[in-house]
Amino acid sequence: MKGVAIAKEIDAFVGDRLLEALWREALWLIKDDICDAETLDDVIRYSFGLRWAQMGLFQTYRIAGGEAGMRHFLGQFGPALAWPWTKLMDVPELDEALVDKITAQSDAQNEGLSIRRLEQIRDQNLVSILQALKGGDDGRGWGAGKILSAFEERLWHAAGSREGAGPAEFPQSTEIRVSPSWVDYNGHMTEHRYLQVFGDATDRLLRHIGVDLAYVEKGASYYTVESHLRHLGEAKLGDTMIAKSRILSFDGKRLHLFHRLTRAADGAVVATGEHMLLHVDRASGKAAPAPESVIARIAALAAAQPTEGPESDAGRAIRPAGTPAEQAAANAAAPTPV
Repeated sequence: MKGVAIAKEIDAFVGDRLLEALWREALWLIKDDICDAETLDDVIRYSFGLRWAQMGLFQTYRIAGGEAGMRHFLGQFGPALAWPWTKLMDVPELDEALVDKITAQSDAQNEGLSIRRLEQIRDQNLVSILQALKGGDDGRGWGAGKILSAFEERLWHAAGSREGAGPAEFPQSTEIRVSPSWVDYNGHMTEHRYLQVFGDATDRLLRHIGVDLAYVEKGASYYTVESHLRHLGEAKLGDTMIAKSRILSFDGKRLHLFHRLTRAADGAVVATGEHMLLHVDRASGKAAPAPESVIARIAALAAAQPTEGPESDAGRAIRPAGTPAEQAAANAAAPTPV
């Protein structure tokens, strides 16, 4: 994700040399029957792997030195390097017995998981970690998350410059493709991705009315205060979907949007999303009137929408079948299945 410069040419990459040191020690631990492959992976993914993902090695160890920092850490733990803990200068012979042992442990560790499924799990986990590292209490991001945050900010600014056309030229629909990382164990697009698709459609519309990143940085934005999603079909891996947006109503503070997601192949409606947004002053956290320039762009965009009549799927809600007592009575009166 980030290119680095080194002072001189060496055999292999810096990262490969670090990994080889870890790999050598891991081979010895298995060969000497100290632990198996699953235990080794647990040690990495549940402890220092989490720290390395955001701070790397030296920054992590600086913290381990406490208030005295790296100098104290080196003074305290440096002598331990002379202890006979590792076999990094030796390499275990990868004979048939050791290869068979490692292969069997790897097979047992991943029983029922194809390589393709492991790739999907890896990618989903990496995306989640990167998203988590984008923020932080100080908003600056950490590690790879900081790189991702800066990259997305460049995309937002580029999108804003490309979408500088008037509201009447706003593209009412956009295409997406269901990627492997969007698919759940049923082989369908997982539930939270629908909200992501509709959220992206909302953001696209907001940029066209001038509520872009620069607008948000000045202290105001539209916040979603209510959403209602309906799942009417199934989106599967590789499907091309079309998200179409409409403005249902608006006033000085409110913006009522409706999105419809259809499958490009047959036009079937897969899902709908209805959202109420409030214009908010971010400093106070309270609703505030939007500027006249924004309202004017919303009005122009609404007027330019194709006339399709009232949106029949809007205004729906989940209603209970009755009170708990009424439901219990209905269940008691129902015939017993044979």
